[in-house]
Amino acid sequence: MSTERPITRDNLNEYLKALAKEFRRLNGTKTPAEIVLIGGAAVLAGYGFRELTYDVDAVIIASSAMKEAINIVGDRLDLPRGWLNDNFTRTESYTDKLLEVSVYYRTFSNVLQVRTVTAEYLVAMKLMSGRRYKNDISDVYGILWEHQKNGAPMSKAAVEQAIAALYGGVAKLPEKSALLLEKAFADSDFARLYSQSRKDEKEAKNLLIEFEEQYPHALKTENIDSVLEQLKRKRDEQKH
Repeated sequence: MSTERPITRDNLNEYLKALAKEFRRLNGTKTPAEIVLIGGAAVLAGYGFRELTYDVDAVIIASSAMKEAINIVGDRLDLPRGWLNDNFTRTESYTDKLLEVSVYYRTFSNVLQVRTVTAEYLVAMKLMSGRRYKNDISDVYGILWEHQKNGAPMSKAAVEQAIAALYGGVAKLPEKSALLLEKAFADSDFARLYSQSRKDEKEAKNLLIEFEEQYPHALKTENIDSVLEQLKRKRDEQKH
């Protein structure tokens, strides 16, 4: 992955513009397309703390020409295969209600409308995902921190309302995410929490990379959390 070109706040719009042009060339203008940016790409589009991502998670509403356009643009710009994908729609964090709460972001080449998700819904989605080895937790703290810095702090009630709207309530979250929500607003030092969570995520990712090198193909979606907990316990025991 390190050899692939990252997607940053500065080039995200360039890639979406190139995609719109290619889609228009393949599909014409009679049938426009719509993309809802989710996850890391939505964070990039709306906030300054996140530096990059390697793929754009999105809800894609378009003809089959969009898949071809994505691949052509990816090859042309040296982007990772599947640099824009809808894999997210097959995870626990996805719900059709995201389309209802999405907001307009930008239109490219008069044929591609891009929408995104606002802060409280992003936080809700990141909590539902709650991966300790990705950017989910740091994104939660980062969003809260940036709103705090800008003098428009987000309330716990607003986040809980978003969770209820998307998933039916805080009780539907993974237990660790529900506890994290309580901890975050009880502490409110989002800058420190963000910094610590980034450190923890990097360490977790490194542990999983080392494990994967020793035991190829052993990591699965259903066992990754338990494996990570075991690796952390082993690491902590070795420190003492």
